[in-house]
Amino acid sequence: MTRIEAGATASKGYYFSAKRWSLHPVAVDGETLPGEPGERYLRIPLLLALVVAPAMGAAFLMFLPFVGFYLAASAALRPVTAGFRASAEGVAATMAPGWVPGEAHLTGARAERAEGGARRPSAEDRLAEVEREIARRRAARA
Repeated sequence: MTRIEAGATASKGYYFSAKRWSLHPVAVDGETLPGEPGERYLRIPLLLALVVAPAMGAAFLMFLPFVGFYLAASAALRPVTAGFRASAEGVAATMAPGWVPGEAHLTGARAERAEGGARRPSAEDRLAEVEREIARRRAARA
C-alpha cells in the first residue's frame, strides 16, 4: 500500500482518502487524484477495495440515524443552552476583577493589607507622596 498526495498523478487502481472517507477509483494511468493540498490517499489492492467499500456503506447506514438524532437534539437544546450561557456570562462579568493599569492580579484578588497588618498605601497615596517629594526638591533648589 502506497501513500500519494492529492493532485499527484496516479496509476490504475483504487485509492482511499481517510480525510474524506472516500474510495476513489482511477481507471486510466496518469489521472490526478482530487482533493486539497495536504490530503493523502492510500492505494489499496482490488480485493481489499471489495471489502472496504461495503464496510464503508454499512458504517454510513449504521451511523446515519445517530447523526439525525444528534442534530435534532442539538437544535432542540440550543435555545436552552443559550439562556444558561447568557446568565453565566453575566455572573462571570460581575465576579471578574476590574482592570487597573499598573496593577497585577496574579493571585486573583488584590491584597489589601501588608505583612505587618497595616493598610497598604494605594496608588493614589503613593502618587501624592511622589508629587510632594518633587515639590520639596524643587523648593530646595530655588
